Amino acid sequence: MDETDDEDEGTPSTKVGRLLESYDFDPGYGAELEARWTGERGERTSLRDLADAFNTRLLELALRSAGASVIDGEVDNLYRLLTDEEASAGGRVEARGRLEREGVDVDQLEADFVTYQAIRSYLKDVRGAEHQSTSPEKRVENTTETVERLLSRVQSVVESDLAGLRRADRITLGDFHLFVEVNVLCRDCQAQYGVVELLRRGGCDCESSASPRQTE
Repeated sequence: MDETDDEDEGTPSTKVGRLLESYDFDPGYGAELEARWTGERGERTSLRDLADAFNTRLLELALRSAGASVIDGEVDNLYRLLTDEEASAGGRVEARGRLEREGVDVDQLEADFVTYQAIRSYLKDVRGAEHQSTSPEKRVENTTETVERLLSRVQSVVESDLAGLRRADRITLGDFHLFVEVNVLCRDCQAQYGVVELLRRGGCDCESSASPRQTE
């Protein structure tokens, strides 16, 4: 569907459609959301991940509109501090203060953040998008890529926070490298693998370690 067909003539009928206009998103952003959800480009993105990506871009556009300079990784970290339930209260206050100093209306920004339901409504009701059911092999591939992205994000966030604490002389830390690992231990066969390795190899050692069936 062409981007010009996103909404009926006049005021856009969905929250996502209105925000695409009011925040001056790239003209093809709606089509990009559709392609990522339907898997048109080979990898299907969940509605929740699309909502996070949309909101992060919203935050970046709000900063740029206010004339603020944005460094790599800063927008992702600000969004995490504003929305992650596990973020500290102090971190949230610091993030709001940073945005307010740049002239961003934080209350309005947070009100503009969308849910995955809003993304789904826009894609299905406005763009008429549908996606095909995912094969088991593709589900494993998608899960592997999702885990890799999450591990990469954890590493980026923690490295950024540690570096910030070091610069503020809150902790003592020399040149460092962060290792982020998630391991899976099968209680049946006692095999242990990194989660990505487990997914890529197709599972644990249960089948190979099982005793051969005795013939009667």
